[in-house]
Amino acid sequence: MDETTPTERLNPLQRFGRDVKQVRLARGMTQKGLGRAAGYSEAYVSRVEAGLLRRPSEKFAKGCDFAFGTGELFTDMLRRIDEGDHPSWFVPYLELERKASRILDYSSDLVSGMLQTADYARTVFRLSNPHATAEAIDGKVASRLRRREVFEREDPPHLWVILHEACLHTVVGGAQVMSAQLAYLLTTAQSPYITLQVMPFSAGAPAAHMKPYILLHFTGEPSVLYTETRAGGSMHDSARTVEAAAHDYDLLRATALSPEQSLTLIRGLLKEHGV
Repeated sequence: MDETTPTERLNPLQRFGRDVKQVRLARGMTQKGLGRAAGYSEAYVSRVEAGLLRRPSEKFAKGCDFAFGTGELFTDMLRRIDEGDHPSWFVPYLELERKASRILDYSSDLVSGMLQTADYARTVFRLSNPHATAEAIDGKVASRLRRREVFEREDPPHLWVILHEACLHTVVGGAQVMSAQLAYLLTTAQSPYITLQVMPFSAGAPAAHMKPYILLHFTGEPSVLYTETRAGGSMHDSARTVEAAAHDYDLLRATALSPEQSLTLIRGLLKEHGV
């Protein structure tokens, strides 16, 4: 990054890096000193300041705040960068998703966002944002993949996903992208924190026409229902509404294929793709 580049021409990560460098120099710290304080190498700090990383870690941002004595300035700055790649109506959901102890997801037409590969997500975003730049699409893809970071916590949530079989037959991005997506589902299903079921076509009309939704459960707090349409997303915390959605999810789980049967079906689809 050229030091003479006007701020308005910098992307968000470059601005983050420039701000880190400016505060570091103002504090009289070297890159090595900042790296030591934040728990990272000098090379990592250099790459952050140059805006060369796809996204600095939250741990690094917290380390900067600790080293500089800036409260949560850089942590909040990084969070705003993340949120900038999502529509505003989705941000409140993301904040709750990070805190959830259990995530129950029913997807009826596309693979659940948290289980999408980069190429699958990129295709979805390109179709839904036809006028966006390649850089903007890359940012959205990166933000979607970062949602998986909750599984790196010491106490990761349990993700339960029910995919309608239509999700697996809808070709997104071509045969190669779909093959990689199906293979990724098989891989993620091996995680002790992820349970995957497929709702087969044979389950009939009620399951086929049920709209996608997500239930978030929290330790010691009321659960929340999240629904989405093309116009935006909505969260519902009415006890009656959440209870009804939880009842529907129990019915979906009972009607869907077992986890092992679901993986067998996915393996069969992979063979159809020649993998």
